[in-house]
Amino acid sequence: MTLAALRHRLPASRLALVGAVAFALLASDASALFIVNQPWVRPARKTQTTNAYMNLTSSDGARLLAARSEAALHVSLRSAHSTAATGLALPAKSEIALAPGHDHLRLTGLTRALEIGDRIAITLTVRDDDGTLQEITVSAEVRFRSPVDDERRAHHHRQHPRATNEFPRAKSHPDG
Repeated sequence: MTLAALRHRLPASRLALVGAVAFALLASDASALFIVNQPWVRPARKTQTTNAYMNLTSSDGARLLAARSEAALHVSLRSAHSTAATGLALPAKSEIALAPGHDHLRLTGLTRALEIGDRIAITLTVRDDDGTLQEITVSAEVRFRSPVDDERRAHHHRQHPRATNEFPRAKSHPDG
């Protein structure tokens, strides 16, 4: 599947947001497309634990095996129930969300404080369906909410201005 074909399958707003990165995973005879979209990580103090999130799409299917980052001593894949997972299947042409309350990456033993606006590198180890191992490094922004949540909030506030508890003042009548 070409990048152009995959772009038509994903909403334009998701591709336009910060952090949309596409990688070609080269196999022996063909290439698979692997997209990491909207990577972000929650802020935290040095030595604490935090979580990283992103959307993953593979054109031909793959498996996320591991992750690492210079910002943490250990990075692990966690299931929705916060138990350690041994890998994450990435079915062909399906978007898998690593999201709050769902599967995510846990960064433990932070080597520095992560403050809003910082960026950290996270390297993903992926095995595609033909067995080829690839390491893909993405830049994740430190933020409180996902880029999609921020976009929705901004759209909502543009469509529905903040309500006030004040009633419009009555115009005084010229007769009294």
